[in-house]
Amino acid sequence: MSGNLSPFHFAIVGGGTAGWMAALLFAHKWLKPASEQTRPVKITLIEAPDIGIIGVGEGSTPSLKRFFQQLGIADSEWMPACQATYKTNIRFVNWSPAAAAMGLGSDYSHPFISQPDLHSETAFYSNCFKRRLGLAVETAPEKFLLNGYLAAQQLAPLTPANFPFRIEYGYHFDSGLLGQFLKQKALAMGVQYQALTVTAVNQLPDGRIASLTGEIADGDSKAVQTLDADFFIDCTGFRANLLQQTLQVPFESFASNLFNDAAVVLPTEAFAIPPVETKATALSNGWAWQIPLRHRSGNGYVYSSAFLSKDAAELELRQHLGLLDSEVNARHLQMKVGQVTRSWEKNCLALGLSQGFIEPLEATALHLVQSSIEQFIDAFADFSDEGQAEFNRQVHQRFEAVRDYIVAHYKLSSRSDSHYWRANSSNMQLSESLRQILDVWFRQGDLAQELSRQAQGRQPSGSHFGATSWHCLLAGYGVFPPLRQPQPANVSDAFTELELAAFFNGCSLNFQPQHLLWRD
Repeated sequence: MSGNLSPFHFAIVGGGTAGWMAALLFAHKWLKPASEQTRPVKITLIEAPDIGIIGVGEGSTPSLKRFFQQLGIADSEWMPACQATYKTNIRFVNWSPAAAAMGLGSDYSHPFISQPDLHSETAFYSNCFKRRLGLAVETAPEKFLLNGYLAAQQLAPLTPANFPFRIEYGYHFDSGLLGQFLKQKALAMGVQYQALTVTAVNQLPDGRIASLTGEIADGDSKAVQTLDADFFIDCTGFRANLLQQTLQVPFESFASNLFNDAAVVLPTEAFAIPPVETKATALSNGWAWQIPLRHRSGNGYVYSSAFLSKDAAELELRQHLGLLDSEVNARHLQMKVGQVTRSWEKNCLALGLSQGFIEPLEATALHLVQSSIEQFIDAFADFSDEGQAEFNRQVHQRFEAVRDYIVAHYKLSSRSDSHYWRANSSNMQLSESLRQILDVWFRQGDLAQELSRQAQGRQPSGSHFGATSWHCLLAGYGVFPPLRQPQPANVSDAFTELELAAFFNGCSLNFQPQHLLWRD
C-alpha cells in the first residue's frame, strides 16, 4: 500500500535542540521499514549555516530521561559527548527572608519525585497542613523526598540492579553540544539535512505553506533553491518566521506577571566534585543560575530590563561570582516570554522559542518542547488535522499551568530590598487557577484535592507541577502563619514518627558520587 503513495514530507526549519528533538521523535515514529508503513515519510531539517547556537549550560526535568529511553540512547553514550551531569534537585537560595526569620532556613529544595517518595509524600502533606495550623513540625521539602538526600550528599541517582525503586532525575548539559549529538543521531536514522538560508515562505491560496525559497552557498556565489513539503515545523527561534510572521498567529506576552526579559551569561571553572543540583540564587532584580557541567560551570543572571540596566546586571553577576577582575567575556541574551495563541496552525507547528518561552527558573523549556512533540505525534498519527483544535487547547493550558507555578515564585517571595521585588509581591495579575490554589492554601484547605479538581478540566494534558511540587514551593518559602504560643502538648510530627531520615539515609547507601562513575 505504501508503495502507491508519495512520501509525506515534514520540513523542520531550524536546528538547535528543539529541531533535532522533533527530527528524532518523528523518525522514531514514522521512518520505519516499508512493510510497517501505511505511507512513506520523508523528514528534512533545514538550517541556516550562519545562525549560531547559544550553547549555554542548561538543565532539564526528568522528561528528558524518557526521551533518551524511547530512542534507546544510554546515559553513558550521550552524557560524555555533551559534558552532562546528573540533576536531582533545584536549590533556591535567598528567595524568602521570611522563611529564614522563622527558622526555616535561607534556602530550600525542590527535589524531583521518585518511587521511594510514595512512602513519604502523605507525611509531607500532613506536616504542611499542621504547620498551616500553627504547629511546630518539620516541613523542609528536602527531608521528605529521596532526591533531596542525594543532592545533599552529592550522590548520582543511579542504583544497583537489586534496588527495587525507580529513581527520577534530570540532567545538566551543554545545549550546543546536545544539538550536535542529536543531529548525528537523526542523520543516522534517515533524517535528511539541508543547509539553506530561507529567504521566502511561499503560501497556497488557502494560506497553507507550500514551499520555502532559500539560498545555498556555492563557492563565492549563492544558488537559489525551492523546497516543497507537506508539513512545516517552525524552530526558527523567537523570530518565528513561519507561524508568527507568515501565518500571522498572535503572540500572548506574559510580561504583565513575569517581568524578566533578559539574561547575562558567564562561565566559571568546573567543580572538582560536581553537585547533582541546579542552584537558583535570588539577586537584586532577578536570580542567578549555577549549572555544573563536567568541563565548566554555567552561570547566568535572569533579570528585568525595566528595573536593571545591561551593564548593572553584568556587574552584579560578576560580583556574585567573584569575577570582578576577570577578563572572561559575558554574553547578553534577550527573552520573549509568553506563548502563541495556537501552536499548530494550518500545516505548520511551532516548537521551542517559536512556540513560546517561560523563563528558565524551573527548567521547563525542553519539557514543553518534548511534550508538544509527543502530543503532536499522537494527534497527527494519520496525517489528519482533526486533532488540531484539541492539541492547541491542551498545549495552551500546559504553558499557562507552568507560567502560574513560576509566577508564584515571585508573588510569594518575601524579599523587599528593591523596587523589582516589591513590584512582584504587589502584582495582582494572577490567573484564576493560581488564585484558587493560593486561596486553598491560606484557608488550610486540601491542596492536592484542589489541584485534582483543576486537572479534571485540563485532561488529558494535566500540569507538570503536582501537589508535591506546590508543597515544596509553599513550604520552602515558609508561607505559614506564626506558630501557636504556647504549643499544644504532644504534637504529632510525621517526619519523626515515620523515621524518614533513617529510611532515606538507608536508601542513600545504594548510591555513589557521579564523578566516580566517569572513571574508565
